Amino acid sequence: MNRYPLWKYVILAVALVVGLVYTLPNFFGEAPAVQVSSGKATLKLDSSLVPRIEEILLQAGVKADFVQMEGASAKARFADTDTQLKAKDALQRALNPDPADPSYIVALNLLSRSPKWLTSLHALPMYLGLDLRGGVHFLMQVDMKAALSRRLESLTADIRTLLRDKNIRHAGITRSGDSIEVRFRDATTLEAARAVLVDQLPDLQWATSADSAEPRLVGGLKPQAGRAVQEAALKQNITTLHNRVNELGVAEPVIQQQGVDRVVVQLPGVQDTAKAKDIIGRTATLEVRLVDESTEAQAAAAGTGPVPFGAERYVERGGAPLIVKREVILTGENLTDAQAGFDNQTQEPAVHLTLDAKGARIFRDVTRENVGRRMAILLFEKGKGEVVTAPVIRTEIGGGRVQISGRMTTVEANDVALLLRAGSLAAPMEIIEERTIGPSLGAENIAKGRNSVIWGMVAIAAFMCAYYLLFGVFSTVALAFNLLLLVAVLSMLQATLTLPGIAAIALTLGMAIDANVLINERVREELRGGASPQIAISTGYERAWGTILDSNITTLIAGVALLAFGSGPVRGFAVVHCLGILTSMFSAVMFSRGIVNLWYGRQKKLKSVSIGQVWKPATEQGAKA
Repeated sequence: MNRYPLWKYVILAVALVVGLVYTLPNFFGEAPAVQVSSGKATLKLDSSLVPRIEEILLQAGVKADFVQMEGASAKARFADTDTQLKAKDALQRALNPDPADPSYIVALNLLSRSPKWLTSLHALPMYLGLDLRGGVHFLMQVDMKAALSRRLESLTADIRTLLRDKNIRHAGITRSGDSIEVRFRDATTLEAARAVLVDQLPDLQWATSADSAEPRLVGGLKPQAGRAVQEAALKQNITTLHNRVNELGVAEPVIQQQGVDRVVVQLPGVQDTAKAKDIIGRTATLEVRLVDESTEAQAAAAGTGPVPFGAERYVERGGAPLIVKREVILTGENLTDAQAGFDNQTQEPAVHLTLDAKGARIFRDVTRENVGRRMAILLFEKGKGEVVTAPVIRTEIGGGRVQISGRMTTVEANDVALLLRAGSLAAPMEIIEERTIGPSLGAENIAKGRNSVIWGMVAIAAFMCAYYLLFGVFSTVALAFNLLLLVAVLSMLQATLTLPGIAAIALTLGMAIDANVLINERVREELRGGASPQIAISTGYERAWGTILDSNITTLIAGVALLAFGSGPVRGFAVVHCLGILTSMFSAVMFSRGIVNLWYGRQKKLKSVSIGQVWKPATEQGAKA
């Protein structure tokens, strides 16, 4: 009756071992480290950087615990901060011989002290949020009016091009505020223009002016089109910010939308506010130019001659020099979208670009006149340009849709599309709120949070052991198992722990023990009714299960609502809260019963259980006397 089959104990043992393994990394603390990441948009790092860093450190006489690639950056861990600073100086000198034009970002960071055998199992500690680790918090306002204005300017140029291509004469096109006004000399021409514009520009809605002397069409963005422009601008800005903060070496930055036109940027571990502002607020621009393929240019690229007049020297992604003409054909303002895909004919990875009307017209003329020549797409950051790609023009390209292909992998196509799409901000942003949280305050918050969880559990354990005796001990062990599982799951998910998350853990302990209280009281109730101890244990667990399930489901619904509609710290609280409910149901019912069955299940002639005083009504005691 009260015996678990072997497979259930195996499940509990596996859960216990997994919980221990994935909780352990959180107790080793952090060690000083140096992170090396790309300092240029066109420089991509790979595993070949690791032996290079190891050689630099060896020559400098600096010993690292290990050097490894993590994502798009290489990290080296050291025993103390003095060694960390020496390593940073050595890497900075070796990797960036020209300080004015650094190719790599060498930043101080922190890494877990977990042993390698744990790391090899992907057992990593939870990330610490801004309030626990310290860092910088920015609240940024996106200028949505500027985004809409840019879109309307682009549409104005599209209207002018469409009417010219269709040979429809107009008396002038002007933009006033949020509307575009097109004037005509007669109503017949107006109707012809309306038909073309409605068909070709579905984002605009048109109205006819009542002025008979000069018929006019007045157009404005449809509400859904305006919202789409704003959402696209916000998403592109967030993508661009993600690309920029990677240079700061932040382990887990938080960049998320807040409201309709605001973005929250949290950089845990960053204390240099000026540097963070410089990187987040910088601008990047795209330019399209023709490659100079003259004899003089080839000599200049080979290093045997000067750069020709009207040209400049740049470097391709592979490191080869490229001579590019100074004349700018197009800029990033003419690019509306860039997506990775495949060539329809060869099925090779390619990048598909979409240009506005002005850009499409210029691109068509340039490609028609320069078939067989190379065209360079450059990305400028901090005044320095890098060649993203330099494809050969195969044929005249019209229609505003451009394809770049040849000698690219799928990963490279995605990288190029991202660079072209998110090289610059879609709309201006300004910092409207700024906060810096020091590491000492973060350490104090960690200590307070840890103490609140520990002392809360000690108080709960003392009450349960005093009131329910041995069953209270079982409940306390189950509660500790629940805490172990919760921390392990958060570590496996690589969740970011914040102060509200610690509050959710403390709350989970109080809610988890409630299930054990229900079970213990149900067992007491069965004992008061005259049931034998074995039957009381079995019936108590079975009858308490329904109540536990109902109460946890209703609480879980509230947690899911917080997760769905909350943001920032509220979502962090909700994640821990929901996971805690799930782990508490497993530990309070299955694990605690496993312990009880292991202790009492094999006793066939069990006469009593240690569950505290079983109170009986006075009338019942008198009747028995």
